[in-house]
Amino acid sequence: MRAPLRSPPGPGAGGHHVLFVLAECLPFAIALVVLVVELTPAHALYTGPLLVATPALAAVTLGPRGTLAAAGLAVCVSVVTATYNHAWGGRQVYTNLLALLLVSAAGVMTSRAVRTRRENELAQVRRIAEAAQEVLLRPVPARLGPVRAASMYLAAEKGAQIGGDLYDAVQTRYGIRLIVGDVRGKGLPAVRAAAVVLGAFRESVHYEDDLVEVVNHCGAALRRDAATASASLAGGDDALLEGFVTAVVAQIPDTLHVQIVNRGHPPPLLLRDGEARPLAPTVPLPPLGLEEFIGGPPGRTDSYPFAPGDRLLLHTDGVIEARDGHNAFFDLAGAMEALHDRTRQSFLEGLRGALLRHARGRLADDVAVVLVDRLD
Repeated sequence: MRAPLRSPPGPGAGGHHVLFVLAECLPFAIALVVLVVELTPAHALYTGPLLVATPALAAVTLGPRGTLAAAGLAVCVSVVTATYNHAWGGRQVYTNLLALLLVSAAGVMTSRAVRTRRENELAQVRRIAEAAQEVLLRPVPARLGPVRAASMYLAAEKGAQIGGDLYDAVQTRYGIRLIVGDVRGKGLPAVRAAAVVLGAFRESVHYEDDLVEVVNHCGAALRRDAATASASLAGGDDALLEGFVTAVVAQIPDTLHVQIVNRGHPPPLLLRDGEARPLAPTVPLPPLGLEEFIGGPPGRTDSYPFAPGDRLLLHTDGVIEARDGHNAFFDLAGAMEALHDRTRQSFLEGLRGALLRHARGRLADDVAVVLVDRLD
């Protein structure tokens, strides 16, 4: 996904975080209030129910260990205040202490049950995400006719499996056809847009002989889906513009060339004799979904030499826009040249390591890479 175009956090995101932190602190705050009241002349107030509520509140947000800590604090406060006020002879002290112990035990067990349920739900969500990834972002085949290929995907968000980046490689009667794209936006709408574009690509590559028409099919499918979503949400034109996708589509025919249609995407890099150079489009075109901004014909195919021994790298801007501590961008061409003599998998591992070192392990955007070597 394109980091500069990411939507800002929702207006309630910060407020929700503050409320959650307050909820975590509330049990300990209550214990502190009870301690202050019982150790001052205000101890005439009846604070027993407040102290009993401490482990119950902790069970909601703090987990088993946090609940146990809150319960232990409440017991300590109860013992200290009863000793300070010389209240051990009264029946109320023992009643409150017994109630506190019972509620604490129930709170710890409830918290464990809630955590187990949440872990099971999270595991199920991860399994679903992995299945979706296998459908949307399956690894490219290692052998595709006269080329060998490999792919890499890195999600910027911790724990995420898929996002708004997309890629695929398919062998057809017209040659090897590849796509790498980047959805504007994030979250489920971005995943949906990626699925729409990939679905259109995987269908049209087998019957459209013109690579431009393949790209046009992807754009048309994206516009139809965005229009449907806009109509259902009454979002209007603004919602339609939310769904654009930058993409580069390549075709490797039997001839020693690679044909490319670029729709607002970072140009692929061609590595030849240890030197990397970008395959920039002759005519810049807008992303998929914004075809109304194309003033003339619906695009053209650029052709570049792609000889045996050459290496082609298609990537999203999450690679080249990764920054280091000095706000400098990642030098992808330089990294390719430094790794030029490695095998495909070793090359991708080296690229991944160099990228993460440059970004200090914190990617600001998802990364998708497809590597293609021409053998014959």
